Amino acid sequence: MGAKKSLLCAYFGITAHPLRRLTHMARPTSFHIHLDRLVHNFRTAQRLHGGRVLAVIKANAYGHGDVACARALGGVADGFAVATLEEALHLREAGIQNPILLLEGVFNAEEMRDVAAHRLTPVIHTSWQIEALQRTAFDAPVPVWIKLDTGMHRLGFQPDELRAVHDRLRGMAQVGSITVMTHFANADGPSAEALDEPLRRFREATQGLAVSTSLCNSGAILGHRAAHGDWARPGLMLYGADPGLPGIAPRGALQPVMRLVSEISAIRTIAPGEAVGYGSLFRAQRPTRVGVIPCGYADGYPRSIAQGTPVAVAGTTVPLVGRVSMDMITVDLTDAPHIQPGAPVELWGDQVAVSTVAQNAGTVSYEVFCHARRAPLRYHAAD
Repeated sequence: MGAKKSLLCAYFGITAHPLRRLTHMARPTSFHIHLDRLVHNFRTAQRLHGGRVLAVIKANAYGHGDVACARALGGVADGFAVATLEEALHLREAGIQNPILLLEGVFNAEEMRDVAAHRLTPVIHTSWQIEALQRTAFDAPVPVWIKLDTGMHRLGFQPDELRAVHDRLRGMAQVGSITVMTHFANADGPSAEALDEPLRRFREATQGLAVSTSLCNSGAILGHRAAHGDWARPGLMLYGADPGLPGIAPRGALQPVMRLVSEISAIRTIAPGEAVGYGSLFRAQRPTRVGVIPCGYADGYPRSIAQGTPVAVAGTTVPLVGRVSMDMITVDLTDAPHIQPGAPVELWGDQVAVSTVAQNAGTVSYEVFCHARRAPLRYHAAD
């Protein structure tokens, strides 16, 4: 042990011991990621949409682990889509060689050099990005995607600008193939008419242009066949959730990829009138068996979730009671007297849909997935 470390230990009155390598994980909470189901869901998107399909693995593959998901899909996907250059470089550093689309393009002109160096595909949504592309040297012409604003009003060129943008890019030596993309604001709902106006704008703007097209996210793949183009961009559906149907079995026979599991670590009985957890949010109306589960909002289980949200314990559904804390939640086991400490728990996955958890927390499945943290990811390999 170094002299500086010895002095610090002496100063704080502690005894230094070498770190003990754990031979097993004592805390039973973990995320189980089923990569075979990820591949199944990708093939479902492929079958429903046709053409070419980019797997959206931004935000660490929606909390599922971007590198592991990219490796599982590397042999079937036509490429990947991420939000930022940092996400793309993380994949390249891990050895992922598939095409990678930058959905938000570059955030400054210097990043275009990294696009060239790492063979990335930029989305162009504003004029200064065209200028940055023009000033950058590429070893070979790069595929370029143009983002068209058809009503989302975040990023993209207006329909009456598209032809001039296309012609300018077509005249540049750096540019190879061109794809025009859009992103729908209302693809998740059941109404087919919700896409009528953006589809009309897209078709009028691209008419006569020799370009590929990409319109569909998960919601449009699942529910709007008229919007299908040359390239699909499934995100949420890859992970087994349906963006439009909370609490209902997802369309397309999608399979949940992530399961958040734990176990009952303790059980105690409280008398009528006694409360459980911070703020005494739940107060017993009868003698109540309370089960403690070592999982909390630090693992990604939503603090805002409603009382009574279903939790699967040993094949039985029981209600959440009390406030979700950082490290623990509690459930009412009174009507399940057979359950004992050590019983397996699923917070979401096969028995409790992530959309049910999201709905009870006043949010969406996207956010629940993206908040997965602290508890380890345990992968089940694809076939």
